[in-house]
Amino acid sequence: MPFLSAFLERQAQEIPEVPLESLPAMLIFALLLVIGAALLGFWAQNQVLRNYQRFLEVPNRAALSGAEVARAILRRAYISDVTIERVAGGALRDHYDPKSRVLRLSEAVHDGRSIAAMAVAAHEAGHALQDAMRYAPLAVRNLAVPSAQLGNAIGLPLLLVGALLHNPLLAVVGAIFYLGVVLFQLITLPVELDASRRALQNLDELRLLQTEAEAHGAAAVLNAAALTYVAAALAGIATLLYYVLMIFGGRRN
Repeated sequence: MPFLSAFLERQAQEIPEVPLESLPAMLIFALLLVIGAALLGFWAQNQVLRNYQRFLEVPNRAALSGAEVARAILRRAYISDVTIERVAGGALRDHYDPKSRVLRLSEAVHDGRSIAAMAVAAHEAGHALQDAMRYAPLAVRNLAVPSAQLGNAIGLPLLLVGALLHNPLLAVVGAIFYLGVVLFQLITLPVELDASRRALQNLDELRLLQTEAEAHGAAAVLNAAALTYVAAALAGIATLLYYVLMIFGGRRN
């Protein structure tokens, strides 16, 4: 498409230039952001696994399985068209599928009667509540999935090649595609935080968290999971910033 190519090249040439003397500090800052976000991501993932494993060994006093907890939350919201399935595989594969309206729980969560199983099942049920109540950020995130997948597949490679070859056209196209990934990560934050809020609220109102220790354990599992989404959003922003600054530097040099 010659017209599109010419338009993008013209737009790339019109990108305002960053003062050369400020580039090293800005690049270092962006690189530190990338490294910091990656470290935060590793730490958050470790916290998720640590808290999950810890509270997977602690039975909940209500003696309910994760599947029973999810059913109780859905029933309380008068949601009867969501199916709960057990899925094989490793830990933390639990998710809600809005297209088929299926809540899929790993074996340890579906059958487990632990505080961790209760918290994770309640969180996934929270997504089903969002879907039933037409929670706007969830709808936006579902629409953003294709652009995020495309951005992951070609956005970052184009950004990298454009930066290395000092080719602003490739870099601008890559940045546009990768922006879809960053936006998806940002949209995911309120969706996941709201699902955890709904989970804890429903567990409390259904009186399934019978002690302060149980409430603390459920919150610890969900808060650690939330940190992984914060880290992913920061990493996406920092990565985009870093490559954009590389492109500006390449144009000046």
